[in-house]
Amino acid sequence: MQLSLLLLLLLLPGSPTAPGMEDAAFPHLGESSQPLPWACPPRCSCPRADMVDCDGLDLRVFPNNITRAAQHLSLQNNQLQELPYNELSRLSDLRTLNLHNNLISSEGLPDEAFESLTQLQHIYVAHNKVRYPPERHPRPDLAWPASHSTECRGDSTGLEGGCQDQYVVLPQLSVAPQFLPRSLRVADLAANQVTEIFPLTFGEKPALRSVYLHNNQLSNAGLPPDAFHGSEAVTTLSLSNNQLSYLPPSLPPSLERLHLQNNLISKVPRGALSRQTHLRELYLQHNQLTDSGLDATTFSKLRRLEYLDLSHNQLAAVPAGLPRTLAVLHLGRNRIRQVEADRLRGARGLRYLLLQHNSLGAAGLPAGVLRPLRGLHTLHVYGNGLERVPLALPRRLRSLVLPHNRVAVLGARDLTSTPGLAELNLAYNRLASARVHRRAFRALRALRSLDLTGNQLTRLPSGLPIGLHTLRLQRNQLRALEPEPLAGLDQLRELSLAHNRLRVGDIGPGTWHELQALQVLDLSHNELSFVPPDLPEALEELHLQSNRISHVGPEAFLSTPGLRALFLRANRLHMTSIAPEAFLGLLHLHVVDTTGNPEQVLVQLPPTAPRRPRAWGP
Repeated sequence: MQLSLLLLLLLLPGSPTAPGMEDAAFPHLGESSQPLPWACPPRCSCPRADMVDCDGLDLRVFPNNITRAAQHLSLQNNQLQELPYNELSRLSDLRTLNLHNNLISSEGLPDEAFESLTQLQHIYVAHNKVRYPPERHPRPDLAWPASHSTECRGDSTGLEGGCQDQYVVLPQLSVAPQFLPRSLRVADLAANQVTEIFPLTFGEKPALRSVYLHNNQLSNAGLPPDAFHGSEAVTTLSLSNNQLSYLPPSLPPSLERLHLQNNLISKVPRGALSRQTHLRELYLQHNQLTDSGLDATTFSKLRRLEYLDLSHNQLAAVPAGLPRTLAVLHLGRNRIRQVEADRLRGARGLRYLLLQHNSLGAAGLPAGVLRPLRGLHTLHVYGNGLERVPLALPRRLRSLVLPHNRVAVLGARDLTSTPGLAELNLAYNRLASARVHRRAFRALRALRSLDLTGNQLTRLPSGLPIGLHTLRLQRNQLRALEPEPLAGLDQLRELSLAHNRLRVGDIGPGTWHELQALQVLDLSHNELSFVPPDLPEALEELHLQSNRISHVGPEAFLSTPGLRALFLRANRLHMTSIAPEAFLGLLHLHVVDTTGNPEQVLVQLPPTAPRRPRAWGP
């Protein structure tokens, strides 16, 4: 509480820049060696004459001696159930009222309570719904009779008629105040049980900027058509996690951010967004939108829209009429079977297109369909049924994410249209070594990250780009390593070869020779019987867990003086399996993990090591 109060002080006009705890004008919050020069409710903090902070004091009654000069009143995190009109009406200079996380019900928030607060700018009444087990109820004197106050949530046996947990439920904040002051700028009524608001709850507020109504029970019937009439400055409106079935009409034309996710919206009425020409962000994910619920004009008037999230709906096609200003389009987890070129023709400014977990099959992304999106940076299409890498992609594409598809072939020219690609993820497809062309990666000179995890490769691909920083080949069927495929990769920093079938005898001499920058090497879950020799000098992290290593000789790490972490768990090591000289010269080593071996392993490091390593055993 003290930290939040100090931050509030610094943000207020005229606040001291660095109040000292010894300064009589700014005593230590909650404590003082001398009385304050102004009245302050017991146990509350009043560092300024216009500020009263009663946060988290378990108050059950509204303080009755708050100074009339108060402009900022914090009563959050208490157990207040009502606001007394006679007390609140005295505070006519109040600018901020924080009632977050109390037990206030609609009956405890009377309309007349705000009539005298003509200067109020910020009101916070979020999280005023609380359930308690009967034995922990904070107000047993106010608990309802058991026959009316409990909720059955099913019993642990799964039989009908039982209750596993019973909760006392206090009256809820289910109806918004009919009137809030005209001076309001920010209103937060989130996370309650609000089912209805009124024309003057948020209407006729010329200075209102932000309204938060998410996590309530609002349906369209609870929102009047003129809910925001006369409030022409609202830029942020949050209605997510409610019960709306269609996009509300008559939204403020000044909106820049509109949150409607997690509702029951199946339709956007024609013209519902025709006036919102300032809208930049629109969140409609996790609804029930179908193609028939949208038309070509739904988004066409949103000439400043940059971010549109339509994921987790029931769309079978990319919406039409997308604005050219759009930069991010989320369409993941819909039912899209094919992307049509004319649907994206207007969105030429698109930078990020996310199509993951749809029903795109072999013909889902026809060749060249995305070519008009010249500025496209990232394409996500994982979790579809693609059998080939989409052809004729935009030349400026930087990130192509294709895991969990059915790609079985990588031809010589499949990736030639994207020479600027920096990230390529083909994990968990059906690539076999025989069907990956030796020139498949030749054009990708800017590639920094290549993920081929979870395929059917039996050998390292040829022609890997020399600028690679990260190469992931875990969970394949690699049986041998040769130096040729890794030649020239002197910028490679991370190499994962875990979960393959590698044996030390199948790692050719000189395999690691050109990996001069390699810092992380993962050889875990293979069939190694000892530490591979001649490891890269720059290596800092070595994963050898879950192999068949039974002995670590004195020269095992002579080539890796910078080693910091070594993982040897779940091998076949015994108490004296590691030679005492094995770690000589490894001055930076501070983690040696030997858990899960048949016996606890003795680990000896030279006394000159700056940090004592953690040597774990069973």
